[in-house]
Amino acid sequence: MNLPVLFLLGASHHTTPLELREKLALGSERLPAFHQAAATLPGMRELAVLNTCNRIEFYGIADSPETLQRLRETFCAFQGFPPEAFASVSHQALGPAAIKHLLSVASGLDSQMLGETEILGQVKNAYAAAQERHTTGPVLNRVFQKAFQHAKYIRTHTAITEGQISVANVAVDLALKIFGDLASTRILLLGAGEIGEKTAKAFQSRGAGSLTVASRTLGRAMELATTLNATALPWEHVADHLADYSIVVGSTAAPDVVVTLADTVAAMKTRRAEPLFFIDLALPRDIDANVAKLENVFLYNLDDLAKIAESNRAARAAEVVHARKIVVEKAAALWKQVESQAGGGV
Repeated sequence: MNLPVLFLLGASHHTTPLELREKLALGSERLPAFHQAAATLPGMRELAVLNTCNRIEFYGIADSPETLQRLRETFCAFQGFPPEAFASVSHQALGPAAIKHLLSVASGLDSQMLGETEILGQVKNAYAAAQERHTTGPVLNRVFQKAFQHAKYIRTHTAITEGQISVANVAVDLALKIFGDLASTRILLLGAGEIGEKTAKAFQSRGAGSLTVASRTLGRAMELATTLNATALPWEHVADHLADYSIVVGSTAAPDVVVTLADTVAAMKTRRAEPLFFIDLALPRDIDANVAKLENVFLYNLDDLAKIAESNRAARAAEVVHARKIVVEKAAALWKQVESQAGGGV
């Protein structure tokens, strides 16, 4: 490859199962330290890190193949992840292919739930964080800013988001199938982030009754509870009150499970014949996967919800083809603009 070169390196839901994505995900507390370490590697000119529930991706400008190898080694060492295992699930793209991938990601075409809208905000946040850490330069600045424009164009000029099924909507539909009516259900939201808030609002829009918010930061739980006209529960009381709820939504950034098998067993002794529905939207997962083995306990994680939503993809097949054609055209035009600075001979 002719260097320096624009690159993409990462792993996503396409090739990486949930249990491995958990191990690859950078927690919010650790992300800044890794970003700093990676950005200062020899030969690393620019770098941005996109870290979501469904992907961990690095976009940047590297001086040599050795720079990319050092990035792989640094990431695997940082996460305690075997390099050979990362090699088996990771993907890489250079030059125009990296731009095409970023446009597909930003527009929702590469998402686990096709056309979902949250990803554009996540890409914007990743770029903003890189800017704040002073790790972007002329190439990434132009590529990301144009990617945002093109993603908006694709969403406006195609129908890939029409009738799109979000994680929140799929979760609510499942709850309706289990409980029939949500008016009498009690819902516990673990975590006070954006995804959890959207899910809570989706439940409320479909007639859910009581809603409680619990967060490791009580002030944040109280703030969101006020916004949702809900109540707040101190974090340390979650296990003791688990039996009080019909639906539990996990959406924290905790590094380990926050609802254990033992907690659930104890709760079900009190609930007896009443079902308990867990929706785990967190990565790493909030709910011990073994709770699914318990009678009358239902557990769905991100991959489960995506499989359910997959049937919606066929209805928009023609729009996807149209959108991908736009991605190819826009990516080619953008590459011409940065080619001289980002590996003209790739």
